[in-house]
Amino acid sequence: MAGMGTRRPSYVVASRAPVMAAVLATTLSLALSGCGGGDHGPSPRPAADALASGLSSGDLSRVSFVNRSAGDVQREYAATVAGLGVMARVTVTSVTTESDGAATATLRWSWPLGAGWTYTTRAPLKASGSTWQVAWADDVVEPSVKTGDTLDATTIRARRGDILGPHGIGLVTDRPVVEFGVDRLKVPASQAAESARRLARLVGIDVAPYVRQVRAAGPKAFVQAIVFRKDEVPATVTAHYTGIKGVDAIADEIPLGITKEFAAPILGSVGPVTAEIIKDNPGAYSVGDEAGLSGLEARYDEQLRGTPGVVVSLASKGGAHKRLFTSPAVDGTPLRLTLEPRLQMLAEHILGTVGPASAIVAIRPSTGAILVAANGPGNNGYDDATYGRFAPGSTFKTVDTLALIKKGVTPSSPVDCPTSVNVDGKVFTNDSFYPPSALGHITLATAIANSCNTAYINERTRLGSHDLVDAAATLGMGVDHDLGFPAYFGNVVPPSTETTKAADMIGQGDVLASPMTMATVMASVVAGHTVVPQLVTSVHPTRTTPQPLTSSQDATLTQLLRGVVVRGTGIGLNDVPGPPVIAKTGTAEFDRGGKRLTHAWMIAGQGDLAVCAFVDVGQTGAGTAGPLLEQFLRDALTG
Repeated sequence: MAGMGTRRPSYVVASRAPVMAAVLATTLSLALSGCGGGDHGPSPRPAADALASGLSSGDLSRVSFVNRSAGDVQREYAATVAGLGVMARVTVTSVTTESDGAATATLRWSWPLGAGWTYTTRAPLKASGSTWQVAWADDVVEPSVKTGDTLDATTIRARRGDILGPHGIGLVTDRPVVEFGVDRLKVPASQAAESARRLARLVGIDVAPYVRQVRAAGPKAFVQAIVFRKDEVPATVTAHYTGIKGVDAIADEIPLGITKEFAAPILGSVGPVTAEIIKDNPGAYSVGDEAGLSGLEARYDEQLRGTPGVVVSLASKGGAHKRLFTSPAVDGTPLRLTLEPRLQMLAEHILGTVGPASAIVAIRPSTGAILVAANGPGNNGYDDATYGRFAPGSTFKTVDTLALIKKGVTPSSPVDCPTSVNVDGKVFTNDSFYPPSALGHITLATAIANSCNTAYINERTRLGSHDLVDAAATLGMGVDHDLGFPAYFGNVVPPSTETTKAADMIGQGDVLASPMTMATVMASVVAGHTVVPQLVTSVHPTRTTPQPLTSSQDATLTQLLRGVVVRGTGIGLNDVPGPPVIAKTGTAEFDRGGKRLTHAWMIAGQGDLAVCAFVDVGQTGAGTAGPLLEQFLRDALTG
């Protein structure tokens, strides 16, 4: 009976049996998992990630390889992909683990070539104690790669988009040229420098930099010295280049303007990308690419350059080539402008003999289209036509007059035009050519026709601090718009002092404008509403008019500006053929280099044309800018 007292109940034994079985099963599972690198052993994922990171950066020093040094693998990898010129982005998409201590990482390769070259490869991994190592193989880089193979990329250039004018006329398009340079294949290395020296002297470029360029070039390179338009190759170059060993002339076509000067400061230039451009646009450009360097070519480079294509080939040790990937080039999209080639070249011809900086801008008032934005040779490549900042002088009296009309002043309203006027100690006078017969008590019509400074300064008392600002905005001045190109709309702000207000009335003081600004003012008068100019046809700025121009105001303003031509400072335009001309002249004094100088301006409207002529340093608006504007109107009509 005592033995029976020590027996445990059967239900206890029965309950322990399944527990022990579960424990044994779990222990066995853990043991097997540890052997295979499972959840409780070292994970192969960090090794896979380190490999992907090293392949992306080109630095495999942090990767452990099976029976290989990281340095050897890195050199082998670098040699394989050197011909691609870029690095891939490599990521791990998955890692699968086997029970025998092996694993496989699936890598996704993304090369920034063409539209993008992507594929996957598999990288074997082996467990080694508490770490994982990569079992490197050549096809980790690309499935087709074998030992000694290399990958090479050949760029397919996209055709750069043209810059087109009205009716699809090519303002910048492919035009025939001749490239002169030294072909290193055709001259021994010992003579290449002397050939470069002679060619540089012949074509008129800096000798030393070109000689250095030729010396540094490879034995198969053609080192360009200069490019001439086909019909502009100097006769001396044609006659003598063949006598220089290794020098060649290659016919080609490259994007060029209608002429070398044609709207050059606005259109800009195209050339080899600079280190700065590559740095500022990562992934967009590579060494050897061409890009817009200035002007519209630079601003719209992404649109114009298109997308280069690429062919990726596998080159085997035996010399065979296998194409692995092709991305076709996508040509650039044309940029369309409103410039009229005939009128633009006419204006550039007129400005061709003007020494100081100069400009002519012409706008079609009915549409706002900029037909001409011409800069003279004295501008030294700067775009003063649309972006210059100058005091507009008495052309600004067009704005003054509108402000006075809004206050109820009429052409017959009396105004006082003395020889001088003193405003807070500052003495203002009329120009030296002002006719004495138009002094004293005169009408507003006489004052604007002869451009009486003192009359307009006296009339400032009728105007509030914002009246000139509002009148200027009505005529398209002083309100900025993004037109898709560098454009300055002028500065008209409430005056800070009475003296400044007086100076503002004669287009000096704080008032500034570009020739485009003043052409816009005249265009608004001709159109009868605020004109916002347009050059790039794809850009449509919002029209904003704080105070619209009424038909009555415009009729009065037109009548007064017609009087300038009929009996005033713009009388030189009175016999211009065609519709009646309205105009306003202007001079503005400024100091430069210790000298008192004068800007010369004239604006005019005729038919559906508004024009501004500007000369940075001149005598008078009528005498300096007037003849330029007159010639433009006459030839524009008859051409």
